[in-house]
Amino acid sequence: MSDGHMSPASAGARTRVGRPLLSLALASMMDEVHAHSGAVYLMAADEPVLEMAAIAGLPRAFAAPWERVGLSAPIPVAEAARERRLVWVGGEHEMARRYPRIAVVLPYPFALAAIPVATASKVYGAVFVTWPGSHPPDLSDRERDHLTAACGRLAVRLERAVEDSVAPHAEPDLLSAAQVGAAAGTLGTVEAARMVARLPYGLCSLDLHGRISFANAAAAELIGVPVSRLLGSQLWVAVPWLNDPVYEDRYRGALLSQHSTSFVALRPPGDWLSFRLYPSTTGLSVRVSRARAVTEMNREGPRSEDAPSRLVSISQVLSLAGALTEAVGVQDVVQLVADEIAPAVGSQALVVLGSRAGRLHVLGHRGYPDARVVERFDGLPLTEPTPGTRALTTGVPAFFDSREHLERLYPVRHATPDGFAAWAYLPLIASGRPVGTCVLAYAERHAFPADERAVLTSLGGLIAQALERAVLYDAKHQLAHGLQEALLPHTLPSLPGIDAAARYLPATQGMDIGGDFYDLVPVDGLAAAVIGDVQGHNVTAAGLMGQLRTAVRAYSTVGQTPEEVMRSTNRLLIDLGADLFASCLYLRLDPERGRAVMARAGHPPPLLRRPDGRVRVLDLAGGPLLGIDGSAGYPTTEVALAPGSVLVLYTDGLIESPGVDIEDALAELGRQLAEAGDRPLDALADELVRRSAAARERSDDVALLLLRADG
Repeated sequence: MSDGHMSPASAGARTRVGRPLLSLALASMMDEVHAHSGAVYLMAADEPVLEMAAIAGLPRAFAAPWERVGLSAPIPVAEAARERRLVWVGGEHEMARRYPRIAVVLPYPFALAAIPVATASKVYGAVFVTWPGSHPPDLSDRERDHLTAACGRLAVRLERAVEDSVAPHAEPDLLSAAQVGAAAGTLGTVEAARMVARLPYGLCSLDLHGRISFANAAAAELIGVPVSRLLGSQLWVAVPWLNDPVYEDRYRGALLSQHSTSFVALRPPGDWLSFRLYPSTTGLSVRVSRARAVTEMNREGPRSEDAPSRLVSISQVLSLAGALTEAVGVQDVVQLVADEIAPAVGSQALVVLGSRAGRLHVLGHRGYPDARVVERFDGLPLTEPTPGTRALTTGVPAFFDSREHLERLYPVRHATPDGFAAWAYLPLIASGRPVGTCVLAYAERHAFPADERAVLTSLGGLIAQALERAVLYDAKHQLAHGLQEALLPHTLPSLPGIDAAARYLPATQGMDIGGDFYDLVPVDGLAAAVIGDVQGHNVTAAGLMGQLRTAVRAYSTVGQTPEEVMRSTNRLLIDLGADLFASCLYLRLDPERGRAVMARAGHPPPLLRRPDGRVRVLDLAGGPLLGIDGSAGYPTTEVALAPGSVLVLYTDGLIESPGVDIEDALAELGRQLAEAGDRPLDALADELVRRSAAARERSDDVALLLLRADG
């Protein structure tokens, strides 16, 4: 690791520091700026990874996905260490827009600052601290100066520890210990416990881990679980009917945002209870009471048993993220969003928009009965003041809970009279730049609370990353096909006495472009045929393939013999200095005399099907692969061709499959050729490709050239 990223743990003996250096520094830092949680990360000793060494104010489980993060990871603490600067995230919307990986797991209102712990010569790690969502959108100069100075002092202390051969280490979390015991001991005085017991509603105290450290008798009676079973347990674990992710999510949200929150839950069989959570930096106080206005609080009626317990669960997010990584082209992304994301968020229709040359373009859509509605988006100038263009150009999501809301902000001619009643316009931001807009439409009026907006914005970030890859893939795919078509013959020439057919299939992995080639060239009343395989299946291989095919055609046209053509092509490949090899099979065909002269350079042997249906593998003389030895020779073999004989020239992609012996594969190809009968060559080519297991798997390119001597 370079000096700029060397860990303090990499130098000297690993003697532990005698006092909790990191925890004390973190606690002091948080106190100075009134932050409610934070963590210290240190660089790993032998890899560019940040490891959490101390955390305060939050359970470590909240940050479990980021206990070890790569220095290149797109999250604030890694960015701070990597770029040696303070990173500020002013709220949940900014978090969702810039760091969707974090916001999709923690879609709560909170602000965050990440600061590098570094001296002039070394980066030792980084610190993050968080504030409640009520923090102003900007970090004050006083807070910035305090944080920068504190991290600078910590870096100096770590530098001294390294000089003293002392390595900092992970320290205990700074969390309030749960005091499980009698009510009087927990609250401090017997009188305080009596006061709480007299209250007409239930009270519970939860530590930062959600464990119950106190519960009064009223709470136990309302919940229906004895105090003895509540103490020391998490509320959603001790009470079966509270074992719902949405309730745990409320606890996490209250703790991280430091905002009081509430929820209503049904205690079977029919009692509705209200839970009000009051967070602090040491835990949460919970007030439990009977819900007197459940009907009013749940205007939309009771939740169906089949309805999800939250907008998008963590497991759904992970599933969607995994599925998006597998989406290949733009239409794959659109289909995935339509099939999985739109139903998960309750949307009935969607449009995915991109931009090109200053205009909007529809990349895909689903759910619109009339496609003409969507077509009006296509070609719209980005200067036009519409919700779609605004979201794309500003990077700010827009949510409209009703048509009145939309038309109040945008003139009717710029609104979207598409028959729907609510919309979410999600900017798709990837690599710091807008790549498109995802429009989700709802059939009925739809409120977008803060947590739902955060989740939708985060999902927009995931969609954007998949869309960016998909657009790039589609562009490469089009380039690959255009290049491949330009390098291979569009049609085979019609030559007297020769019937020919060819097939080419690119590998299914990579860019769908390869180095396999074939050609058929008229030469002074004869025919020259060639098939070859340049190592690899990428743009470099395809470009080299085009050069070799052109060279073979040129050497053939000037009258070189098959052996001379192979020698010249070999020297050309070496002179090009491409560091790639190629196999090749070249033949000069004379149908009038019924013979063919062949030269081979490390290429699979051709097959010959005689007019009587017998098939044999031609054992040809030859030399090494092209591009290895500039002095190599390529002796020729003359083969007799009776009228009606068929020569089968192919590349190894047609016969080579993992776990299949090459001799067995050749024998199977010969059997298929023998059973094919005297069908037209085009039909025979299709049949050989269709029945080839290797061609179906297509881990390599496949080229096939069939030649029949008509006599």
